[in-house]
Amino acid sequence: MPMSIVSNVAALGAQRSLARAGDSMTRSLERLSSGQRINRAADDAAGLAIAEGLRSQVNGMARAIRNTQDGISIVRIADGALDVTTTILQRMRALTVQAANDGGLSAGARAAVQSEVTQLQQELSRVAAATTYNGTPLLDGSFDTVLQVGADVGETIPIRIGRPGSGMGADGLGVRAVSVTRAPVDLAATVFPAVSAAQGVPASGRLVLAGDHVTPGVYEASFAALGGTLTYDGKTFDLGSVDYTGAVTSTDFLTRLTAAAMPVFQTGHTPFTGSAGGLTFTGAVPGPASTAADAVRLTPTYSGHTGASGGIAVIDRAIAHVTSTRAELGALENRLEHTISRLGVAMENTAASESRIRDADMAWETTVLARNQVLTQAATAMLAQANRSAQNLLTLLG
Repeated sequence: MPMSIVSNVAALGAQRSLARAGDSMTRSLERLSSGQRINRAADDAAGLAIAEGLRSQVNGMARAIRNTQDGISIVRIADGALDVTTTILQRMRALTVQAANDGGLSAGARAAVQSEVTQLQQELSRVAAATTYNGTPLLDGSFDTVLQVGADVGETIPIRIGRPGSGMGADGLGVRAVSVTRAPVDLAATVFPAVSAAQGVPASGRLVLAGDHVTPGVYEASFAALGGTLTYDGKTFDLGSVDYTGAVTSTDFLTRLTAAAMPVFQTGHTPFTGSAGGLTFTGAVPGPASTAADAVRLTPTYSGHTGASGGIAVIDRAIAHVTSTRAELGALENRLEHTISRLGVAMENTAASESRIRDADMAWETTVLARNQVLTQAATAMLAQANRSAQNLLTLLG
């Protein structure tokens, strides 16, 4: 074997082996300290890309589980309020059945029954308006949204409670018309809904009650026949409460009606106009930032009076509607609970897949570290031997 002073080939080989064992030991120490097999893209470029995709899925499913739990909370709040609504409707029905017993009640007793019915109608509307989730009304007919129940686009479940203009208040359920003290009246009414800025060009809502309110000899009977309630912007006006005593012309009748309604609705314009084709109530134009809920609120609606016997059927329909809605909410809650179960299993398996790619096998890395430590010690010893071998040349030179 040639002996050279300029190039110590044996030392260079030992140094190269020592550097390789040192780098391998450094990687093992890094993996053991972090618990991850992939600490930088260079460790496993393809594995890193796959693992990041799996991690996105795991994080998305974890958030989707919380979203679904929020949906269950929404459903339970709505169902609890509707349980109260059902109790109120059952009480109203019992009172209406009582009031329908003409032979057993005096006018004063029937008025007392109507007083409680009126309070219950108001409570129905209050419950519908007060039932919210994080400030969002649930029972006013405007709740129509979707829940993101998955990690990817399109994994949604819709939730809708009621319909616009058909909430769970007295008006939406149709029980505002229940009256046990007044004769049945139900005028033909045509509603033109308001349009909000979110829906298009803002336009006012209108309600037209059939009848000739301007022709002499006819308008008197048309105004006298007005009955039922008109609801607008959360306020209700009894059309049959107007006193037309002393009114002569159609303008007089219209003035009396407007004077009675203005303090209730507090509109900035004269809402009623009469014609041979009907009596028209016109609401305000929704503002430039108005929503669909504002359009519903500013759309006038009409309810007649049922009388005691007619009120039973109206309340029965309301109870059936609430019961049907609660059944839909119950089925939706079950669906959401199944979704949570599915997401939990999927998240567990996806996390396991990511772990197999990204996480370090601690037992294996410990074995690799021990091997590299031995190799490092051996390479260090051989490098020392190689460096000392050059001194043997001094013997020849001496």
